[in-house]
Amino acid sequence: MTAPSTATRKFLGRLSLPERNFVANALRAETVGGILLLAAAITALIWANVPALHDSYESVRDFHLGPAALGLDLSVEHWAADGLLAVFFFVAGIELKRELVAGDLRDPKAALLPVVAALCGMAVPALVYTLVNVTGGGSLQGWAVPTATDIAFALAVLAVLGTSLPSALRAFLLTLAVVDDLFAILIIAVFFTDRLNFPALGGAVVGLAVFWLLLRKGVRGWYVYVPLALIIWGLMYNSGIHATIAGVAMGLMLRCHRVEGAGPDGKPEEQSPGERVEHLVRPVSAGLAVPLFALFSAGVAMSGGALGAVFTRPETLGVILGLVVGKTVGIFGGTWLTARFTRASLSEDLAWPDVLAVSSLAGIGFTVSLLIDELAFAGDPVLADEVKAAVLIGSLIAAVLAGTLLKVRNAKYRHLCEAEERDEDSDGIPDIYELDNPAYHLRMADIYEKKAAEHRRLAAEKAAERRALAEVKGGAGEENAGPA
Repeated sequence: MTAPSTATRKFLGRLSLPERNFVANALRAETVGGILLLAAAITALIWANVPALHDSYESVRDFHLGPAALGLDLSVEHWAADGLLAVFFFVAGIELKRELVAGDLRDPKAALLPVVAALCGMAVPALVYTLVNVTGGGSLQGWAVPTATDIAFALAVLAVLGTSLPSALRAFLLTLAVVDDLFAILIIAVFFTDRLNFPALGGAVVGLAVFWLLLRKGVRGWYVYVPLALIIWGLMYNSGIHATIAGVAMGLMLRCHRVEGAGPDGKPEEQSPGERVEHLVRPVSAGLAVPLFALFSAGVAMSGGALGAVFTRPETLGVILGLVVGKTVGIFGGTWLTARFTRASLSEDLAWPDVLAVSSLAGIGFTVSLLIDELAFAGDPVLADEVKAAVLIGSLIAAVLAGTLLKVRNAKYRHLCEAEERDEDSDGIPDIYELDNPAYHLRMADIYEKKAAEHRRLAAEKAAERRALAEVKGGAGEENAGPA
C-alpha cells in the first residue's frame, strides 16, 4: 500500500522567468507613477492649505467644462475621478485578465493564497470600520473606504525608503492589488449605484459588444477604438453606474494570452494584444491619470483642530484603524490560514515577519479609497474631506510601520535581489534560473578556465619580476664586496 503523500507546496517562492520579467516591468512603471502620485498628493496639500493659494485651488478644482447637452458638464475634480480613473481601471482590467489567463491566478492552487489574502484584507478593514462606528454612533456609509490597497503609493514608499523586496513578495503585493481593484469595482457597481438610466446603459452595453466584436475580428487602429471607448464611457457615465466600470470592462475584453503563429510571418507572438496595449497605456495611467486625480482629490484642510478630530470622530477613526490594523490583520491572517489548511509552506528564503511587513504595506490606501470616499459621502462634503484626511493619515501610519518592519530585514532582501539579478555568463538570463541547464554550467566552466589561465599568466609574470629583482640586488652586492 502506497503511503499518502506528505509533500508540501511552497508559496512566495521564486517566480518563473517570464512572470518575473513581467512583474519587473509592471512594477517599474508603477514605482515611477507612485513617486509622481506622492508628489501630486504633497502638492495638493500645500496648494489647499497655504492661505494665499487656497482659493485658487478651489477655483481650479470646481471649474466646470464639457458639453452640457451630453450630460458631461463636469468639474475638473469630477473629470479626474470619473474620466482619468477610467484609464487606471482599464489597465487594472488588463492586469486582471492577464493574471487569470497567463499569470498566477491561472492555477487555482496558486491563486488561492493571494485571492484569500486579498478578500480577508478587504473584509477585516470593513469589519473594523463597522465595529468602530456601531460602538461610536457614526455613519456606516464609509465601510468600503479602508478596503482598498494602492500599489503605486506602496511602491513609491519602497522607492523613497530605499527598501528592496524580492520579486516573489513584490508579485504577491501586485496580485493582492489586482484582486483588490476587482472587488473595489464590484463594490462601486453594487453599493454606489442609486439610479439607473436604462437607455444610456443599453447604449453602453451595445458599445461594449461592438468593442468586443472588433477585437475578435482582429480590427486594429487606435482611431477606431479610442472614439468608441469615449462613447462607451460617456454612455456609462450617464447610465448612473460609475464610469470607471467601462474602463475595467474594456480591459477584460482584450486577449492577454499569446497565440502560436500569430506574429509576423507566422512566428510566435512576442506580446499578446493585451500586453501590448497595457505597455502603451500604463505610463499614461501611472504617470498622468492617477497623479492628476490625486492633485484634485487630496487637497483637504489639515489644521491642528481638523487633525485632532480625525482621531475622535468614529468615521475617520474607523478608516485609520481599518487601514492600519484591519489590512495588516486581514492579509496576514488570510495568508497564514491558507498556508495552515492547505499544507503549503513558506519559501525557505522568507519568514512570517516578511509577510507581516507586506501586509502592513498593503494598508496604504489612496486612489480607490479616495474615490469610494467621494461616492460614500457625496451628500456631506465636510465629512468627505475629513475622511480624506483620515485616508492620508492612515496611509502615512501604515507606510511608517511597514518601512520600519522592512528595514529590519532589508539586508536579507538585498542579498536575495542580488542573487536574482546575477548574470555571470552575460546571456541576459539570471544565473539562478539556469542551474538545471547543462549548457550554463559548460559556459561557466569555460569562463572560469579563462579566468584561471589569466591568473596563472599574471602569477608567472609576477614571479618572473621578483626573480629578476632578486638577481639585480644579488649582483649589486657581489660587485661591491671587495676592499675599499
